[in-house]
Amino acid sequence: MKIISWNVAGFRAALKKGFTDFFYDEKADIYCLQEVKALPEQIDFNPEGFYTYINPAEKKGYSGTAIYTKIKPLNVTYGLGIEEHDHEGRVITLEFNEFYLVNEYVPNVKRDLSRLDYRMVWEDDFKKYLKKLEEKKPVVVCGDFNVAHEEIDIKNAKANIGNAGFTYEERGKFTELLNAGFIDTFRNKYPDTKDKYTWWSYMGSAREKNVGWRIDYFIVSKNMIDKTEKPEIYDMVMGSDHCPIGITVNLK
Repeated sequence: MKIISWNVAGFRAALKKGFTDFFYDEKADIYCLQEVKALPEQIDFNPEGFYTYINPAEKKGYSGTAIYTKIKPLNVTYGLGIEEHDHEGRVITLEFNEFYLVNEYVPNVKRDLSRLDYRMVWEDDFKKYLKKLEEKKPVVVCGDFNVAHEEIDIKNAKANIGNAGFTYEERGKFTELLNAGFIDTFRNKYPDTKDKYTWWSYMGSAREKNVGWRIDYFIVSKNMIDKTEKPEIYDMVMGSDHCPIGITVNLK
């Protein structure tokens, strides 16, 4: 089962920038999208053979997640089931026979860190949500986590310490998540690989210079790591300020 995750930074815009070609060329079984920024009726993309699940934000043109899957899930849930968190369309969970798949778009703390306190609450509640799912079966989580975890995950680490996406608080919460029994699939496979990023600023020709951040992840329950392979970063794929990432889940 091949799974792709991509923050498309506006799905309608991405559809005009080559998304469809990537979708059909890659031949994945499941595509998890973040920052869709559209209502279901605004999305003109209905690939044959795929089930579609969309969780839009209440605020138009903001946030939102979507999943296209060839494999029909046993169950689908939207959000965390917590009123405070479930207005921005940030989570879709699909239940399959062998595992849960959670597509997540983590709240940004904003440049002035005005949403940092809320982010800390989100992180704790999201971790509890995943651990609750794990009581039933293993979990695969993908999406834009809006944090570069370690200095190896960001080009200019020293200059960015304390900035949004690289605060000690955000990085600490990601560490807590891993310590709770989850594994970063890319870093597990490539512990020392540098200069592999998933997001680049539109300013200063950052992408051309590969001045980026790795803030998009596939993390899995520990007992799933032996069933996951081929963690990929598709850093040559354009269409968003993020690039797609992927893994293959081997269920045989």
